[in-house]
Amino acid sequence: MTGSLGPQHREAALTAASAEEFDVVVVGGGVVGAGAALDAATRGLSVALFEARDWASGTSSRSSKLIHGGLRYLEMLDFGLVREALRERGLLTTRLAPHLVRPVPFLYPLKHRGWERLYAGAGVALYDAMGGLQGAQRGLPRSRHLTRRAALRECPSLRRDSLVGALQYFDAQVDDARHTVSVVRTAAAYGALCANRARVVGFLREGERVTGVTVNDLESDRTITVRAKQVVNATGVWTDDTQAMIGERGQFHVRASKGIHLVVPRDRIQSSTGLILRTEKSVLFVIPWGRHWIIGTTDTDWNLDKAHPAASRSDIDYLLERVNEVLVTPLSHEDVEGVYAGLRPLLSGESESTSQLSREHTVAHPVPGVVVVAGGKYTTYRVMAKDAIDAVSHGLDEKVPPCCTDRVPLVGAEGYAALWNARHRIADQHGIHVARVEHLLHRYGSLIDEVLALVDRDPSLGHPVPGAEDYLLAELVYAASHEGARHLDDVLTRRTRISIETFDRGVSAAPVAAEVIAAVLGWSEAQVAREVEHYLARVAAERLSQEQPDDDTADSARLGAPDIVPVD
Repeated sequence: MTGSLGPQHREAALTAASAEEFDVVVVGGGVVGAGAALDAATRGLSVALFEARDWASGTSSRSSKLIHGGLRYLEMLDFGLVREALRERGLLTTRLAPHLVRPVPFLYPLKHRGWERLYAGAGVALYDAMGGLQGAQRGLPRSRHLTRRAALRECPSLRRDSLVGALQYFDAQVDDARHTVSVVRTAAAYGALCANRARVVGFLREGERVTGVTVNDLESDRTITVRAKQVVNATGVWTDDTQAMIGERGQFHVRASKGIHLVVPRDRIQSSTGLILRTEKSVLFVIPWGRHWIIGTTDTDWNLDKAHPAASRSDIDYLLERVNEVLVTPLSHEDVEGVYAGLRPLLSGESESTSQLSREHTVAHPVPGVVVVAGGKYTTYRVMAKDAIDAVSHGLDEKVPPCCTDRVPLVGAEGYAALWNARHRIADQHGIHVARVEHLLHRYGSLIDEVLALVDRDPSLGHPVPGAEDYLLAELVYAASHEGARHLDDVLTRRTRISIETFDRGVSAAPVAAEVIAAVLGWSEAQVAREVEHYLARVAAERLSQEQPDDDTADSARLGAPDIVPVD
């Protein structure tokens, strides 16, 4: 049961979607929408999930890649959110997705003697204790106090005068886009009909009640009507736009906050641990990411293009300046391999109480037949999905079973531990290096057999991607045949991270990748050329935007490369 999202499965889903009435239709293929589809399907409900662009193409592929309780929320006394997030962290690392979510250490440098160690140490100890009470500390070492000398052994790149000592604690990290696709695939495995590049363009109504949606298949430009007893709006920063299609003014509004991240090579910072640094505005993370570091993030209002938020030179300068305050060898613009920008969907309302919701989430029933879920953070996606389908169940005539997704592993999770233990044998069987097997297990878990089967049938697919040697050609094929990738951009940006993990942003890999994908998706030579041309234009537009001084000019530059399939 692997829930393939190949081209034929998408076509079958769209055909079937127009022929029946569903218990619930979910609009939005980010992690919350995917989670809602999985929650509904595992309760025995019939469900269809539609995404206008690619799975996880918005916020859910552009996060800090952390599954965490939010240590800084303890300082805000938001104990409920931290407790909830720590429980989810424990579920993901031990049961739901251990192949995708792994512990990562963080060092918190202390700048003041005495009081800061007591204050910060008490917070970290409480974080450990809350994780333990939730069963979320399993598999994660406990925090520890370090002297300056011990801290510098962990991170030799820290300036000696930037700390007097340190604390080290553990959280977890995830490839957010891969995880979201895995949630979609798991929903499909339990019967959900799932289609990306399928935009909801309208809502069906009978009187006051919403009774379904109108969907435009952007790949073929056909339009279908899909009937539903309940519709879930899980469109993140597009929530207000989706509500406007219904013609209803929401009970709350979603404000977009831009966060940008830099990717630099691992050898630029000598450290065996991640870093968390306090800034004048918030905190800054330096996160281990394979052969790279992710540095982020910012937090600024964004009122421009939501689909392609742009990082300006001032954003990049801000992150470099902050991280360079503690590094022996400063980072420069030339050290930056990749840059990505994402939008957080923050709740804002007309009353003080809703404007304070911040990283909390809310579920509302604005009109009969519609449930809206918004806000929250990536870590708590499953709780948001549960609350949304709980609200859906109240609008259905029949009794609906309770949520069970806390006991439903994602595809690739079952058997992962055993395969990890057998990784040397797998390497010998398939004639590839054990490091490759470890890479594949971290990305596919027990679905590694499907990827290796492609190599067994065509040994040439066992070769590295030119210009992006961390990935195999088979992974590009698998992205299109099993993971719902429809375009070159989907593969290089979300199914892999070639677009941010190489200095040329995937330009040299693009032609080969397009040729490999073409065989799966049936592209003509003209389409291959168009896909490559579009990708190169996107990279050029992003590079240009990152040279601009402010948001307005960066946004204008980024819009110079429109989507390969127009959405609006």
